[in-house]
Amino acid sequence: MSREGASLRTLQRRSTAGTNDAQDQVADEIPVALHYNGTSFAVLMATPCDLADLALGFSLSEALIADAGELRIDVFEESLDGIAIRMTVPETRAEALANRGRNLPGYGGCGVCGSADIESALRTPPRIESTTSIDEAALHRALAALHARQPLNAATGATHAAGFADGEGELLLVREDVGRHNALDKLIGGMASAGIDAGNGFAIVTSRASYELAMKTAQAGIPLLAAISAPTTLAIAVAGSASLCLIGFARDGHCSVYAHPQRLLR
Repeated sequence: MSREGASLRTLQRRSTAGTNDAQDQVADEIPVALHYNGTSFAVLMATPCDLADLALGFSLSEALIADAGELRIDVFEESLDGIAIRMTVPETRAEALANRGRNLPGYGGCGVCGSADIESALRTPPRIESTTSIDEAALHRALAALHARQPLNAATGATHAAGFADGEGELLLVREDVGRHNALDKLIGGMASAGIDAGNGFAIVTSRASYELAMKTAQAGIPLLAAISAPTTLAIAVAGSASLCLIGFARDGHCSVYAHPQRLLR
């Protein structure tokens, strides 16, 4: 395991020309346990880099805290099996923790895995207050720049990326993880730490747009989410309710807009 997110592994390469032993960089994936106020809340299968961003972004996107000032990371506990992040939030947040409490593992960063019932799994999204709209050219500018900002995926071919760009399409921040939800949480946490205005730009992800990605984006107050693959029906429903512009198949100069197209200008 490496804090850079990849480790060297030995493998056997085979082709019609023959067989040879080789070594490759492989993406790290470990259990990351999140503890709040002494209580275990969730276990994410994540890449062990940018973990402070992951902890903060998860706390914000799951509506466990209202702002970064409400979270204190006390300690990272490393073991042979994984990492536990022990955090403290105000006691006034105890109800939010109880309502969102989950004790089962969430594989690959799945934010609803382990929810006790349907009601707790499906939340009502907040309505995004930002009135920001962007030019379509800015979207494609950011997408074109994203590939060069994914060193972990370049080394391993196994990770997702989430990026945030300003209205001109300049990528301000990118985060990577084996889990698409984790990558977005790392982005949200990194933005909060850096003081980046979530309402003045857009997010792009190298995955499909699922319910959880749409919900996390809305919770963060980001007005546009573009995915290189397709959205799901629940993601479209969340986007519609939240005033989130949801874009799918955003690649090669094309895109499909599924909700609030007025935010993407031609």
